[in-house]
Amino acid sequence: MLVVYSDSHKLHSPRTAVYRGVPANYMEISERADALVGLVRARNHDVREPRHFGLAPVAKIHTPDYIAFLQNAYANWHKIVAAGGNASRDVAAHGFAVRQMNERPTSFQGQLGYYLSGSGVPIQEHTFDAAVTSAHVAVEAAEAIIAGSRQAYGLCRPPGHHAYADLAGGFCYFNNAAIAAQHLIEKVGRVAILDFDVHHGNGTQGIFYERNDVFFVSIHVDPNDAYPFYAGYRHQRGQGLGLGYNLNLPLPLASPDQVFLQAIQDGLAAIRAYDPAVLLISLGFDAFIDDPQKLLAVTTEGFRKTGQLVGAVNLPVLLIQEGGYNVEKLADNLDAFLDGFLGNRTV
Repeated sequence: MLVVYSDSHKLHSPRTAVYRGVPANYMEISERADALVGLVRARNHDVREPRHFGLAPVAKIHTPDYIAFLQNAYANWHKIVAAGGNASRDVAAHGFAVRQMNERPTSFQGQLGYYLSGSGVPIQEHTFDAAVTSAHVAVEAAEAIIAGSRQAYGLCRPPGHHAYADLAGGFCYFNNAAIAAQHLIEKVGRVAILDFDVHHGNGTQGIFYERNDVFFVSIHVDPNDAYPFYAGYRHQRGQGLGLGYNLNLPLPLASPDQVFLQAIQDGLAAIRAYDPAVLLISLGFDAFIDDPQKLLAVTTEGFRKTGQLVGAVNLPVLLIQEGGYNVEKLADNLDAFLDGFLGNRTV
């Protein structure tokens, strides 16, 4: 199987964040991707670098002002530092736009809270470059599907499914899955996205919420109990042309394999009824029973069975990497998923 990957993700390497009001280790670390690419290389998959596609694919999903903000954020932040301001090395917001205060400021300090939705999206000197390359990884993998491959894997880092058209959040800057989906739509037809990262893919939902050329299905822990809190509920079914093309299947805390796998089956049944040209998987391993957040209780064997269910779908399948934070077990979980997935592919 083709695996698209770039070491450029290492340019983005935060180490600390604020969690529950106190400094904490940043979970979305470069060692995650190191573990995943080490596994696919050990299994002799065809690992390739992406081509450079520029900002054009990104700009089809994200707004020009948001892209410009991310591109210039580090330099603008350090103008504050150079002027004698008290600031950290990494860019971080100290106020956030909410429904009652949603005006877009013209000042950089005001825009920090407008474009960054929380403390989980620090910006370093080369974060923008790493995020653009992560999007290119997704586009290159989509190109393989367009060229006739039955499956391809975009090993993206930073991840993307929490990023809206003009808002970063939850470790995500550009929405790799949405960018790949748009690329596929233009070349092969409508797309279904199955997202089973433990957190709801709120950015992906937001981007396609009023469209009917993408059917978005998300299986995740109940957002009442976990990030992103404000999206991922069953009643959120789409709007306008998109009504009925958004399916959320939230699960109770600590749900085991059988509950998770039933949701996968339900989601895939809905996707088959939609009859897309391509199935895109937002591939998360943070539903794992020993993930640091311990939100769901999916085992390594559960991921193998998930792979079998996805592999049995008679469609081209594009895998796009999202979360998963137990670095020691990431390779095992990917190995199990790919074993089940590839073992059930007909070509």
